[in-house]
Amino acid sequence: MLDVTPLAEGWTLRHEGAALPAAVPGCVHTDLLAAGVIPDPFLGRNETEVAWVGRRDWTYGIDVTASSGHERTDLVFDGLDTAAEIRLGGPDGQLLGSVQNMHRSYRFDVTGLQGPLSVRFTSAYTAAEAVRDRLGERPNAYPEPFQYLRKMACSFGWDWGPTLVTAGIWRPVRLEHWSTARIARVRPLVTVEHGLGRVELAVEAERTGVEADLVLEARVGGVRASAAVDGASGVVRLEVPDVELWWPRGYGEQSLYEIELTLSGAHGPLDVWRRRIGFRTVELDTSADDHGTGFTFVVNGERMFARGVNWIPDDVFPSRITRERYRERLARAAGAGVDLVRIWGGGIYESEDFYDACDELGLMVWQDFPFACAAYPEEQPLRGEVEAEARENVVRLMPHPSLVLWNGNNENLWGFRDWGWERRLAGDSWGEGYYLGLLPRVVAELDPTRPYTAGSPWSGSWDHHPNDPAHGTHHSWEVWNRDDYAGYRLQVPRFVAEFGWQAPPAYATLRRALPGERLAPDSPGMLHHQKADDGNGKLERGLARHFPVPQGGFSAGDFDRWHYLTQVNQARAVAAGIEHWRSHWPVCAGTIVWQLNDCWPVTSWAAIDGDGRTKPLYHELRRLYADRLLTLQPRGGGLVLAAVNQTADTWTPSLALRRMSVDGTVVAEASVGLSAAARTVAEVRVERELEPVGPKEFLVADADGLRALHFPVPDREVPYPRPEFEVTVAPGAVTVTAHTLVRDLLLQADRLDPGAEADTGLVTLLPGEQVTMGVRGWETPDAATARSALYCVEPTR
Repeated sequence: MLDVTPLAEGWTLRHEGAALPAAVPGCVHTDLLAAGVIPDPFLGRNETEVAWVGRRDWTYGIDVTASSGHERTDLVFDGLDTAAEIRLGGPDGQLLGSVQNMHRSYRFDVTGLQGPLSVRFTSAYTAAEAVRDRLGERPNAYPEPFQYLRKMACSFGWDWGPTLVTAGIWRPVRLEHWSTARIARVRPLVTVEHGLGRVELAVEAERTGVEADLVLEARVGGVRASAAVDGASGVVRLEVPDVELWWPRGYGEQSLYEIELTLSGAHGPLDVWRRRIGFRTVELDTSADDHGTGFTFVVNGERMFARGVNWIPDDVFPSRITRERYRERLARAAGAGVDLVRIWGGGIYESEDFYDACDELGLMVWQDFPFACAAYPEEQPLRGEVEAEARENVVRLMPHPSLVLWNGNNENLWGFRDWGWERRLAGDSWGEGYYLGLLPRVVAELDPTRPYTAGSPWSGSWDHHPNDPAHGTHHSWEVWNRDDYAGYRLQVPRFVAEFGWQAPPAYATLRRALPGERLAPDSPGMLHHQKADDGNGKLERGLARHFPVPQGGFSAGDFDRWHYLTQVNQARAVAAGIEHWRSHWPVCAGTIVWQLNDCWPVTSWAAIDGDGRTKPLYHELRRLYADRLLTLQPRGGGLVLAAVNQTADTWTPSLALRRMSVDGTVVAEASVGLSAAARTVAEVRVERELEPVGPKEFLVADADGLRALHFPVPDREVPYPRPEFEVTVAPGAVTVTAHTLVRDLLLQADRLDPGAEADTGLVTLLPGEQVTMGVRGWETPDAATARSALYCVEPTR
């Protein structure tokens, strides 16, 4: 039987002639940080002080004994970041191989060898710049050479990430000892039709050279089947009757089946492969209709509005992301009503832990191939590397039922058309051959059970603009960059794959990341942890359209107000988009918010900040992505109340509408009935006498515990009363009772204690209403302290 010897202990990293202890999996930055050689690059402006690390070559070493009682021993690296030479016998010993791809695994025959193992990493800058010098410049969105090397692009910085160019053994490494044969690859095709599940396991075996008879035996769901190995391959087919389907969360159960495949020879088992699978069908409906070209996910025959978030690497040092951390982040996504997670193309193919969690939580996964915001050369050896990584990762991820889509790239087709690339490239390769040729061929060959799309955004062909909202996927960034978020209501894209609004992280996150700094929107540390071009300018202009901004802008003296209002504005902006687009289902079939998470403490578009604390946007997503949503939409010169029903049951709420004054007076009211069938949107036009008029009025719609609000003018024009409310506390709870209108009340629990967290985000209370907010992690509650952490919209001064 194949034996495994992990190589996790005993590694060293050479630095200035000394051997520092090294963690594997890990990277140079984390090893230098642990040894006290560099400061924490996430704190203050330390990022710039450690820039030298990415410009140097680094060598890892360990003593290895590869002898065993088996015929063969392989040295297996699950991931090397990125350009490296592997030698056995020290830095000048036998060359086992040279590698240049972070996204692949590597295997070397080291049978009978022993001695010092050396892994020497060339600076990713050196490797990438050598390719650039040979092939010529290609355009990209950032002044870094990330597209010339198969490495996580955002290592080189992004508009939300630091420039920390890593190197190291970032995934596990081991010795595998085996005899006669081993399982080299298993390609599982899992299908289901009329309750009958079919599993076809295409197996490749590697032999030591002995021509022995080999047998494959597989079992799943109480069914067994076997097949002989013919040369180096074999196929095992199983049929499982009456299978339970895997469903996305909110649509059914996440039924998973254990599958085991054993390779045996004359004397018994030689190797075993185990995974979990799920039976489900997935289609992507891109048919043309009266509105353009659709983009609708259909799972098990059920058409669905995808409630999505974009995922970036959760740490700029991915080796630090544990199975528990993946689970916690993704469980939060599921808790916010999310049912689809898009893995963005400037990152990585995530570890099995990520996809396992998505399988269990019912989160559909949209997987980008790692290409983002750049023209990528297609010359060799890059083209060969791209094909090798695609083939490996497509097969590796195929068992996961959560995986529903392969996507060729992020924004590169759009970039070619709109960002001046075509003229600058002058006929040079730029990646089109990958997205429209190589990658769809690989997916069609290896994984025909899943759809492929060439890019995001992409209209389906060059017949339409790549970012045409009427065709395929659309990225909506003009609103954040130039317009008010009311601009989201001007279009009904078929599928919004990216849109978002910035806000700073939680207060406690800022205090940890910027120790000793007097916080202000433009303080040195705040500006360093704002990577977007004119990010603060866009934040302030976005605020000024809705809230009064002090003459000369916000400063240190009113930082707390700026911090609160920018977080409110982020939640309001995303709500404006999602409410509008969900109300137009099925024309619009999904939204993917940019973004769920951060890779370090930074002002960004994330709902969960770099320390794992939630912003008000996270709690707003729980409302926006709930199975049922009420929304008031300006439409056709009046107001429409839309009831979005994504459940399997008809919804017949009794709606109470109140036209109110900000002083609490009810101007007019009415009860309205409507019926929303399963998975539909029902609309009712608001009568004219119920429409609020002028800055002093607003409309409230209530049904089944849900509420929608409509204020006809921006907050800066509303004569809000001075908010008055009472605060009481109990263990684990803060209760607020309003005596006046209290708009967008927020408890910033991390101001009570850095470890505290509230279960409630922004809430608007009418006079006499009460809300109880659960708080965990606050050991000594008192009302005065709670009041100091409560914020709401204040009247214009």
